[in-house]
Amino acid sequence: MISKDFILRKIATLLLHTIFWVVVLFCYTYFFGYNSDNINYIFSFSLFLMPVTIGTTYTVIDLLIPKYLLREKYLLFILYCLYTIIISAFFIVISFFYGLIFLSGIKIGEMAPMTRSPLFLFIAVYFVVFIASAFSLVKHNYKSITVNQELKNKVLEAQLKLKEQELHYLKMQIHPHFLFNTLNTMYGFALKKSEETPEMILKLSNLLDYLLYQVDKPLVSLKEELDHIRDYVALEKMRFSDTLDITMDFKNIDDTIQVAPMLLIPFVENSFKHGQIRNKKLSISINLNYENNIIYFNIKNSIHHTSKNDQDGIGLSNIKKRLSSLYKDRYELKSSKNENRYMVELKLNVSKTQNL
Repeated sequence: MISKDFILRKIATLLLHTIFWVVVLFCYTYFFGYNSDNINYIFSFSLFLMPVTIGTTYTVIDLLIPKYLLREKYLLFILYCLYTIIISAFFIVISFFYGLIFLSGIKIGEMAPMTRSPLFLFIAVYFVVFIASAFSLVKHNYKSITVNQELKNKVLEAQLKLKEQELHYLKMQIHPHFLFNTLNTMYGFALKKSEETPEMILKLSNLLDYLLYQVDKPLVSLKEELDHIRDYVALEKMRFSDTLDITMDFKNIDDTIQVAPMLLIPFVENSFKHGQIRNKKLSISINLNYENNIIYFNIKNSIHHTSKNDQDGIGLSNIKKRLSSLYKDRYELKSSKNENRYMVELKLNVSKTQNL
C-alpha cells in the first residue's frame, strides 16, 4: 500500500518541477523578447522551444548522469551526450524554422532579434540543461553523503554493540573464576569450623557486593578496585595461613582516579592460582603507583624453575582482550619469569578514562 508520505513527496517534487519550468518559460520570453514588442510571437516561440529543452534536460539528469556518469562510465557518458546534443540540435533548428515560417511568414526581418540566429537558441537551451544538471549533481552528491553517513553510523553502532558484547563475555569469564576461588576458600574454612569463618563471610559479602553492583558500571574509583583486592587477599591469607608471604604497596591513590571494574583482580587471582610454594612459602608482591595520569602496576609470585607454569594462558589472554577493548593503545602489558618468580607489569594511561 502506498504511504501518505510517499504521495506527499511525489506531489512536492511535481510541484517543484512545474515551478522550475514555468520560471524557464518566463526567462525564455524575457530573453527572446529583447528589442521586440511582439509578445504573442515571443511567447509562442518560447512555448514551442520548451519541449526540446525539457526532453534534453530530463535525458541528461535522469538517464545519462545516474546511469553513466555516477557509475564512472565516462566514455559512454560522453558518447551519449554527443548523441543527445545532435538530436536536440536538430529540434532546436526546427524551432528556428517554426519561428521563421509559421510566426513571421518567412520574413526574417519580422522575427525577434534574439531568435534570428540558431546560436542564441543553442545557448538558451543548453544553459538550462547545464543549470539543471548542476542541481542534479549537487542533489546526488548530497544523497550520497547522507547514505554514506547513515551507513557509517550503522557500522559504528554495530561495532559498539559488538564491543559491548565482547566486554560482557570477557567479564562473564572472570566472574565464575573469581567466585569459584572465593567459595572454595570459604568451604575449606567451614570444614575446619574455624573461628575466622564469620570474618571470612563478611569479606566475601564485600566482594560479592562489588561483583554484583559495581562490576557492570563502566568505571569505578581505583580506591574501590584496590579495596576489592585487599578483601580478596585477606580471604587468601586465611586460607594459606603461615604459608603465604604477601606484600602490598599502593601509592598516590585518591578518589579522582577511575578504572574499569575488575581490571586488576584477575592478575591477583592468577598469582594465587599459578603461584608455587618455595621454601614453604607462596611469595606474592603487589605494587601500584600513580603518577601524571599513569598507573604503574606490577605483581610477582614465586614459581619453581623445574615445573611448568601456565600463567600466560587463558586468564591473561582475556585480560589483554579487555584492555585492548577499553584502553586501545593506552596501555602496556608485559610478563616475564626467571627461575624463581613470575612477574606481570602493567602501565595504564587513565587520562581519558572518562571517555570509555
